[in-house]
Amino acid sequence: METMGKHLIGDPEARIKYIAERAATVEVKFAVPPLKYYRSGVEMIRMANTYRVEGDLEAAYFLYHKFLTIFLEKINKHPQYNTIKAKDKADNQKLLRETLPVVEQLKAQLKAKFKLEAIKYIEEEKERLKNDKEKPAEFEKKCTVQLPDDLDKLSEDKKGLRDIIVPTKIIREFLTLAYVNTVSNKETCGILAGKLQLNRLTITHLLIPKQSGSSDSCLTHNEEEIFDYQDQHDLITLGWIHTHPTQTAFLSSVDLHTHCAYQLMMSEAIAIVCAPKYDETGYFMLTDHGLNFIARCRESGFHPHPNEKTLYTHAQHCKFESTAEIEVIDLRAK
Repeated sequence: METMGKHLIGDPEARIKYIAERAATVEVKFAVPPLKYYRSGVEMIRMANTYRVEGDLEAAYFLYHKFLTIFLEKINKHPQYNTIKAKDKADNQKLLRETLPVVEQLKAQLKAKFKLEAIKYIEEEKERLKNDKEKPAEFEKKCTVQLPDDLDKLSEDKKGLRDIIVPTKIIREFLTLAYVNTVSNKETCGILAGKLQLNRLTITHLLIPKQSGSSDSCLTHNEEEIFDYQDQHDLITLGWIHTHPTQTAFLSSVDLHTHCAYQLMMSEAIAIVCAPKYDETGYFMLTDHGLNFIARCRESGFHPHPNEKTLYTHAQHCKFESTAEIEVIDLRAK
């Protein structure tokens, strides 16, 4: 848990400013294509809307501010910014116009909420002071406190990952539809998509895009079909899954670069690797060191990385549910 500065809990404005400042630290990584940021922006708003409906106003306010920071201040500095289609930019502008008044309304709600919390806190401290016969100076010291630790979940960093619910059925379903490719020594890949509910991420859909595979790679095509389906069903991207037809379950150098883009968009994103020949399945994510290293790496194709085993680890935030359903959408035949 990173150390947070101290703030007066009796200062609602300071608490609101703290959330906004945390959101403003988001970086636009040039290693990630700008289109992925535009897709992630749509999903960011979906998550913020969910938090707002569920009453987690701080989390919603953080995500809305993160969205505004990326698309009002930072995305235009991306070297590939001019590759974004006019329609994507127009859709994003519409989302920005809709978000701005929502943020102002949320700010007013948070200010009122924090004021009530400040009043309650000060009254409790006064009562404690009276009962304990503390000195006024000690009371003033008590009024300066750290913000609640649970605010750190708003940073979505790997020290406070939300659980990601993985239906155990997904592996059987995926290996079944990948079978023809597997016996032909071709990789198969899919997108993990789902929902946010009560601060838990649940994989509900396995989306199989049009693709071409080889013995050690898989290239997706017509990704707009995936985007359209997710838009129609309000799904957020939670990671990806692919097979290693003849190898064990690990992340290759190409896999590391592929997953980097997912994890930069969402800290909880996972990479599932199925190795049917060895009856292995790995649930992986990049380490802090790995994420920073791969984001800076400019190599392409298969290439060695120093200390590659330190770049990724098992995704400990995965929670497996045998009764959870998974819907498979195979777009290859469409």
